[in-house]
Amino acid sequence: MRLPQHVAIIMDGNGRWAKARGLPRTVGHRRGVEAVREAVRTAGALGIRYLTLFAFSSENWRRPAQEVDELMGLLKLFIRRDLADLHKEGVRVRVIGGRDNLSPDIRALLEEAENLTCNNDSTTLVIAFNYGAREEVTRAVKRIAVKLASGEVSADAVTAEFLDSHMDTAGIPDPDLIIRTSGELRLSNFLLWQAAYSEFVFMPCLWPDFDRKAFEEALADFAGRERRFGSVSCDIAS
Repeated sequence: MRLPQHVAIIMDGNGRWAKARGLPRTVGHRRGVEAVREAVRTAGALGIRYLTLFAFSSENWRRPAQEVDELMGLLKLFIRRDLADLHKEGVRVRVIGGRDNLSPDIRALLEEAENLTCNNDSTTLVIAFNYGAREEVTRAVKRIAVKLASGEVSADAVTAEFLDSHMDTAGIPDPDLIIRTSGELRLSNFLLWQAAYSEFVFMPCLWPDFDRKAFEEALADFAGRERRFGSVSCDIAS
């Protein structure tokens, strides 16, 4: 089966999973962490080089304070409990998203995860945390604007490739496949720049139910597609 090099996942449906069972939303988030572990294991076992997970968006701060606190606690728990195992398995951790408004302890944990695993070369786990695609593009444009204003670069030097090198994902290939769980059919401000030629698979299952079988179903869907990147199919061309 032809596998993607980079899979990105919008992990949606924790709250609905809990509600359907008469449980607090926080229970859904905790079960969602188990699905994260399963997805990382599956990606590593199958040889997928990059796995990006949309863990917390820049819009998620609008949620009730108690739920935000729970999500922050789960992030801390995941890093403290799983980082050693990820490092042992050769997983490199990269974090994308804004950090200026994060608490010092969260920033320190993210930096610890990145620094500890920076030389690993199996799967790269990209955690999109406090992430929004429009905010990412804005950050990149600001970085370039500073260079333009100082005369470090000229306007002619600003190409798509130059902008790409200033994004949070610099050095990471664009996702071949983007999966979204819970049946929703939208990107929700996720990797808008990088998704230009991504394939999409929208799955009805809620994130806590996303297991290896569901992952493999999405990969099989991807494998059956023809990617043309704006060109024409081989059949038409011939």
